[in-house]
Amino acid sequence: MNDQLQAKLATLPMSSGCYLMKDKNGTIIYVGKAKKLKNRVNQYFRGAHDYKTTKLVSNIVDFDYVVTNSEKEALLLEINLIKKYRPRFNIIFMDDKSYPYIRLTNEEYPTLQVVRDLKKQKDARYFGPYPDVQAARKTLELLQELFPLRRCKHMPNKVCLYYHMGMCLGPCEFEIEPGVYKKMREDIIRFLKGDIKEIEKELIVKRDTASENLEFEQAKKYHELLLSLSHVVAKQQVDFDHTKDIDAFGYYCDKGYIAIQGLFIRNGKLLDRAFRLEPMYDDALEMFTSFMMQYYLEHPAPNLLLLPQEMDMELIQETVPFKVHQPVKGAYKKFLDMTVANAKQQLEQKFVVESEHLLKEEKAMSQLYELLQQDVSRIELYDNSHISGAFAVGGCVVFIDGLPQKHLYRHYKVHNANDDFANMKEVIYRRYSRMIEEEDVFADLIIVDGGVLQIHAAKEVLSTLGVDVRVLGLVKDDKHRTHALIDEYEQYFPIEPSSELFFLLTRMQDEVHGYTIRFHQKLREKQQTKSILDEVSGIGEKRKKKLMNHFGSFKKIKEATIEQLSEILPNQVASDLYRVLHE
Repeated sequence: MNDQLQAKLATLPMSSGCYLMKDKNGTIIYVGKAKKLKNRVNQYFRGAHDYKTTKLVSNIVDFDYVVTNSEKEALLLEINLIKKYRPRFNIIFMDDKSYPYIRLTNEEYPTLQVVRDLKKQKDARYFGPYPDVQAARKTLELLQELFPLRRCKHMPNKVCLYYHMGMCLGPCEFEIEPGVYKKMREDIIRFLKGDIKEIEKELIVKRDTASENLEFEQAKKYHELLLSLSHVVAKQQVDFDHTKDIDAFGYYCDKGYIAIQGLFIRNGKLLDRAFRLEPMYDDALEMFTSFMMQYYLEHPAPNLLLLPQEMDMELIQETVPFKVHQPVKGAYKKFLDMTVANAKQQLEQKFVVESEHLLKEEKAMSQLYELLQQDVSRIELYDNSHISGAFAVGGCVVFIDGLPQKHLYRHYKVHNANDDFANMKEVIYRRYSRMIEEEDVFADLIIVDGGVLQIHAAKEVLSTLGVDVRVLGLVKDDKHRTHALIDEYEQYFPIEPSSELFFLLTRMQDEVHGYTIRFHQKLREKQQTKSILDEVSGIGEKRKKKLMNHFGSFKKIKEATIEQLSEILPNQVASDLYRVLHE
């Protein structure tokens, strides 16, 4: 611990507040809160810690702190700081994705859609959340079979294929009796609330009637709809008030890891959410509290939240705008116990695999340190791809502590045909000039998929930009396997084929190569599927879609007369299209 750090620790106040730990680059790597800043922050630098906390402390070079008036203010500030900086050692429990809902609009001719954004359309009702998008789509497909609502986002002038298939009433062209859509909307709402008795009776009557009339195809269709209905609504029922949305969260700790499980009741049905297993860098209760606050920044509030007894009830209740309960007996207590049991069971099942994987990454990074005599955390890998100079692209993937950080991956269209040397220079320049502009974090190590020429290309650009980052290349053997790293001075760093480092570098190499190739293929496919319709001025994506919906195929568009094309397109555009198609 340096003198500056010791001096700062001595002057910490005994007030509540937040602390921000920083690494050698000044990057915030951990944010925490404390009732007493002096006691809490000093704990990190005194006494023995487990491996994970030791790893965090070894990266701390400096820290800042913010004094607050209360622990409640400190908790709210901690969540905002985590959200802003996304520190490396904090457990970020907020999902990048949101859970799917089914949206029923309040329009004259309503529509049904699977959505993730609850705020996008206020004049609508939302049902869910669903445990995954497949469950939501399955429900939507069934509803669309049962109720012929309109499918189009914007009302066209003529009926489309859905009308002819009997899956839409065609309000765009025909007048619909008042009350038809209102009745459908009411039935859909009852269905999504779990009341399926009326729909079930209707389908049984229709199936039996069709069977008696020897309409076996129709009878089979109704029978399949009944089976789908049973499958979609067959969720675990729980004995709670159907009008309440209830969330329960529990956690379990073991072997330096924390497992958190949330169970959620919506309309009397139990939905099981994603399980999280994360390494612990702080007190388990502190981390669990941080999770609870983060979770409800991104997800809808329930009517009631059930939490374990050990949590600070007063603090939580002050910071969330809904009722919180810590049950000690009864049905709620059994439900909460079930969440803890789930967390424990999942941790025990997943720990062996997860911990073994993490230990391998840690061992590989340790071997890399021994090989290079350099502390490496953030590694960037680069690769190029093209076919005889066409569709030239470059890709960059980022690994931190041996784990891929997919949100940091980047790909580039490059402009130097089959000149790999120039392409590498272009990609590195574009990447690091932007990072300098945005004051982003540089890599500890750059690895290029190539030899000394590629290394010199990268170093030349970095030197011009004033960036000091070590650059190495991957050296492959006769079987195209990585067997060494090489630097700009052609110094070799051999890698043992049976080592964890060998397997980590192989995974990294496969990752950057696959990521770059996928982008290259995407560009090729886009070019190959480019339509002749794109060559006609005045035809964009919407008009292309209209043409295909109206005529059904490109062949029929080509066979159409100018007059038939003019039914869909302005006269001049129709004339231009006809000329392009027939010339």
